This record gives sequence, C-alpha cells and structure tokens, in this order.
Amino acid sequence: MRFAQAFAGVRREQSRVVVKADLLPAVSVLSLVGLLGIPLGWLWSVVAPPQRMRVVRSDGAMVPLQLESWHRFDDLAIFVLMALVAGLIVGVAVWFLRERRGPVILLAAVAGSLLATWLTARMGIAFADGRYAVTEAPALGAIVERAPVLETAWVLVAQPLTTALAYGLLAMWNSQDDLGRRLG
Repeated sequence: MRFAQAFAGVRREQSRVVVKADLLPAVSVLSLVGLLGIPLGWLWSVVAPPQRMRVVRSDGAMVPLQLESWHRFDDLAIFVLMALVAGLIVGVAVWFLRERRGPVILLAAVAGSLLATWLTARMGIAFADGRYAVTEAPALGAIVERAPVLETAWVLVAQPLTTALAYGLLAMWNSQDDLGRRLG
C-alpha cells in the first residue's frame, strides 16, 4: 500500500515506436542480411555431400548405392543447421544496432533472413548442380555423383525464426521500455 502511494504521483513517459527514422536503416538491414544468402549458398554446396548413384539402364535411370540415400537427410540437416547459426548471428548483430532497436528493424531483419534463406537454397542448388554436373552420358553400371538437393520448403523458416527468437530474447532480457536506444 505504501509503495503504491509513494509512486502514485510519478508518471512514467511511455516509449513510442519510431517508424519514420528507422525506415532507411531497415531497408539497409533487409538488403544486407538478404545478401548473406549468396555466400551461405556457396558454402552449403561445398559442405553438403553428393549422393552416389549407379546407372542401371541404358536410358540413364539410376539408383542410389547402399546407404547413400541417407545423404538426402544430410543435405537437409546441414542446410538447417547453417540457417539456425546464421539466424542467431543476424539476431544478435541487429540487436547491437542500439540506436535503431525496435519492431521496424526486427521486421527488416526477419524479412532479410527469409530472403537470405531463399537465396541460400536457390544459389546453393545452382552451385551444387554446377559442381556435380554430368558432362556426358554415363555407361551402364557406372557410378555418378548426384548434386545435393533440398526436398522440402520448410527449411526456409529456420533462419527467420531464429533471428526473431534471438532478437526477442535479447529484448526481453533488456527490460527497458525504450530497449536502450540512445536517441534524442
């Protein structure tokens, strides 16, 4: 009761979301984070293992060698782990933009992470296809390496969700109304 009476006359000024001043930095964050997808795609194409296949018919039909079909999961798992690490790094790095902390930059970072993951998938598959290209028709019984593949689009949500989670946890840990911004 005394605590409430002591602070009854004290009014706290509510923090407001700054949108207009954060739009240009938000576009910069979105584009910079989005471009992160190109080197991540190249890295995935180098790290992800190919699947070795045996040519079984003269028309080029192939079947995977024993235990090689597991590499389909390896490709997916490596991609998801890379996206989770990239999302964590992006969330923490964007949090260090102290003067721009807030929902506008968070949305830009999440949108940039979604763009980066999409670019990582597209560029990674393109880089891998170029790396494991079959230049001539393989002979019957030959063993060829098939490029890594991503068989589901659900991998696209790993980096944006991790970015939002990292940024949200840091904002919750901060516990200040203005998130520690040093404006004005």
